[in-house]
Amino acid sequence: MEECIFCKIIEGEIPAKKLYEDDKVIAILDINPANEGHTLVITKKHYKNILEVPPEDLLGIMETGIKIAKAQMKGLEAGGFNIGINTNEVAGQVVEHFHMHIIPRFKGDGLEEWERRGRYNEGKQEEIFGKIQSFLK
Repeated sequence: MEECIFCKIIEGEIPAKKLYEDDKVIAILDINPANEGHTLVITKKHYKNILEVPPEDLLGIMETGIKIAKAQMKGLEAGGFNIGINTNEVAGQVVEHFHMHIIPRFKGDGLEEWERRGRYNEGKQEEIFGKIQSFLK
C-alpha cells in the first residue's frame, strides 16, 4: 500500500516514536494524542480494519496493547486507560490500516465517555436484538 502512512512508518520511510516492535506489530506514540502517551498498536501487515485481521493475529495485537497499557500506567502514573478500535470512516477511522488506540487516562483529564442515547422505545430493543442475532447463527 504505497500511499498508506502506517505502511510508510513500518518501512522506515516516515519517522515515528516506536515504543515496541515484534514480527506482527509496532506500537508508536500518536502524533495527535487524546492524552499524553496515547499509543497506536499497528499491524505490520496491511489490513484495512479489524474485520480483515485473522483471528489468530488478534491475540498478539491485544497482548501488545495490554503490555503498552501497563507501561503507561506505571510510567505515566495513569489511573486507567481506554482501548479503542475504530472501524470505517463513519466510526472515526482516519487511516485505513488496522490500528488500536491505547489512551492513558488521568483523573480530571477532561476526556468524556460516549454519549448515551437513553433507553429503547417500546419494542425497539427486541427488533434490534433480532436483526443482530439473525446474523450470528
